[in-house]
Amino acid sequence: MAAKRKPKYDWDAESIRALRHHLDMSQQQMSEELGIRQQTISDWELGYHQPRGGMAHLLTIVAERANFKYRTANRARPMISNPELDLTLYTK
Repeated sequence: MAAKRKPKYDWDAESIRALRHHLDMSQQQMSEELGIRQQTISDWELGYHQPRGGMAHLLTIVAERANFKYRTANRARPMISNPELDLTLYTK
């Protein structure tokens, strides 16, 4: 029997920033934990680039282990699990 595939997650600028805030980390701290440059985190959060492949998968693992309520590719917005998060990012 084949293993059930998890839904794909689309990491965008808002969701990466929300995950980082949920983890209560600075860009520098998150970059050190992931083994990447701080500039990469900044570029993701500014929407210049998106994580791909293994890094996107690693972010998903981190989010799941941190009980971060994220959205899959077919949902419109991240679910905010930290009420102290700056909600101005999520209003339109």
